[in-house]
Amino acid sequence: MMKTLSSGNCALSVPAKNSYRMVVLGASRVGKSSIVSRFLNGRFDDQYTPTIEDFHRKVYNIRGDMYQLDILDTSGNHPFPAMRRLSILTGDVFILVFSLDNRESFDEVKRLQKQILEVKSCLKNKTKEAAELPMVICGNKNDHGELCRQVPATEAELLVSGDENCAYFEVSAKKNTNVDEMFYVLFSMAKLPHEMSPALHRKISVQYGDAFHPRPFCMRRVKEMDAYGMVSPFARRPSVNSDLKYIKAKVLREGQARERDKCTIQ
Repeated sequence: MMKTLSSGNCALSVPAKNSYRMVVLGASRVGKSSIVSRFLNGRFDDQYTPTIEDFHRKVYNIRGDMYQLDILDTSGNHPFPAMRRLSILTGDVFILVFSLDNRESFDEVKRLQKQILEVKSCLKNKTKEAAELPMVICGNKNDHGELCRQVPATEAELLVSGDENCAYFEVSAKKNTNVDEMFYVLFSMAKLPHEMSPALHRKISVQYGDAFHPRPFCMRRVKEMDAYGMVSPFARRPSVNSDLKYIKAKVLREGQARERDKCTIQ
């Protein structure tokens, strides 16, 4: 199954197995959108704008293979619990953000982690698969200094202890401290190409989308080792109906894969 995307005058086809969704969750005013902005374009905006829900898409050409990463930047107020649950169900990797100078935001991350584990366990029970949830707990605003700290690092690290698919990072979106390292570890836990990390690919704009098209074999040998990333400027969040179909297809696909493995073993 292929997903076809439009980029300028280009039509890009991404295999469904190479399409992923990253969900960013946390309380209000903790810097979720700032971290996403750093990831997408390396920028930081001092002006605070409340997020209702922002959707972004980044497409990669990594050694000739196409990948798609959808990023869901969620509201800190979560006025629609059903939509939050749907966001969790469709997520493949998660970033839970709190502010190191705000104890309540850390408590919210603990609630979110518990909710994600519960929701995903329910989905995995339908597929009879072991739950693997690549997740980063992110303490933002470490540039504010120790005098402002309300959450000790040792306490935050307890949330990830004993789970090889979960990691803790203290970052500063403002100073761009540890942000690239955090994404590198997250993608490694998810078994995604390291080149999806912000510092490990060439960033190109839509007008240079030709880099995403197959080249003649004589040119491909030179370019195969390159990695490109392009933000899709017109990406729109899939409808609720599309998300529900995606979840259903995922359950069926994993169930069929399990049956094939069973037949092979027997």
